[in-house]
Amino acid sequence: MKKISRRQFMTTASAVTLGVVATNNVSAFEKISSSANTLAIAGGTPVRQNKTWPKWPQADEKVIESVTKTTRSGIWCRIDSPNGTVPTFEKEYASLMGAKYCVATGSGTQSLHTCVEALGIGPGDEVITSPYTDMGTISGILSARALPVLADIDRESFQLDPKIVERLITPNTKAIIPVHIMGQPCDLDSIMAIAKKHNLYVIEDACQAHLAQFRGKRLGTIGDVGCFSHQSSKTIPCGEGGSIIGDNEELMDQCYTVMNHGTNKKGRSITIGPKYRMNEFEGAVLLAQLPKAIERWKRRNENAAYLTAKLKSCPGVVPQKLYDGTESGSFYLYTMGYRKEHFNNVDRAVFLKALAAEGINLSPYIANGLHRESWVDHILGLRVYQAMYSPARLKQYKEELQCPVCDKVCNEEMLMLWASGPLLGTKKDMDDIVDAIMKLYENKDQLSKVQL
Repeated sequence: MKKISRRQFMTTASAVTLGVVATNNVSAFEKISSSANTLAIAGGTPVRQNKTWPKWPQADEKVIESVTKTTRSGIWCRIDSPNGTVPTFEKEYASLMGAKYCVATGSGTQSLHTCVEALGIGPGDEVITSPYTDMGTISGILSARALPVLADIDRESFQLDPKIVERLITPNTKAIIPVHIMGQPCDLDSIMAIAKKHNLYVIEDACQAHLAQFRGKRLGTIGDVGCFSHQSSKTIPCGEGGSIIGDNEELMDQCYTVMNHGTNKKGRSITIGPKYRMNEFEGAVLLAQLPKAIERWKRRNENAAYLTAKLKSCPGVVPQKLYDGTESGSFYLYTMGYRKEHFNNVDRAVFLKALAAEGINLSPYIANGLHRESWVDHILGLRVYQAMYSPARLKQYKEELQCPVCDKVCNEEMLMLWASGPLLGTKKDMDDIVDAIMKLYENKDQLSKVQL
């Protein structure tokens, strides 16, 4: 057999069916391994050298000009003008996302809390969500003194497992907050069916999922409301910021009122609410980015699809599962599951160290699920939770905080390309990622000898 290089193999792999080569059921990768280079961590030449990824966030001249214009205008607060940057952003973002209304806030966490309050959820109520998320998801529930009930996740999609969600519903359950983790749609068909069956609200945590599409609709427009983060790592960022979208005018007006310290659009103070206004400088930064948002979203999806197609031939890394109905993601993050049995049972930490030596830095992402953080014991000791929930319910709650799949993903399997910027790179950049992973796969015997 004529030997081919790994780069030649990667170039031709998509054009042929990979499986068994010639005889003896030997894989294509094993056949070409003899021509592979020494691992960089063992003294070989790295796959990627002296290269950088696209920077993120990107402050181009339009962003600078927009902030300068706002500074000079003297309109620095959203209530200073109905035509300021924040009200204008709300209109344009709603239109971009296919929603009727938008309410901007100071963060994604604030958006989630605003929606929980606007839906009348509070002490004594329960909200089911994922343990594999940012603390902001849980904080939005805790700030209303409701009880966050955590359901385990699916191993391949990293999303909320609907079967477990339904098992955790009680008479006090009022809502589900599905998290579109990494920016890709969760199993919305199942989640929406469960919500309808049990008469529950759905607050989409789309904080990572700008512009992603599911069955012809943008994420955030499928549940009762959708929440987004515009923190600096997100795909449409402004440092710190958030937004809520929806089609129910009454509910969205209530979101505005809660966000605006309980004061409605007519200036009457009618309810309890924090002050969660987005400022005009954040609005200016966001408005300046919207013209390029679609172009960047398309590029991320193209590069993600390219990576997924290339990586299908490596059984040791499994790209994030996308559910039926997914038309696109935001690909805020590109993630994979590490299967060490295909790498001679080498632990993930060793794999990541060797991959970094090849010039590709991936991360385990979330260190541990939120069911393992100390907020749990903290709230169980608070008087409000002891007053609003029976001792039996709180005992059961603590006992049910078991999420073994989440633990496995966190401790052993997650591989993540961080964030927003790298997927704006070139096809050559994507090839470097795949080539480095394949180099480790082809040289798994060398990998077995790496020490931490």
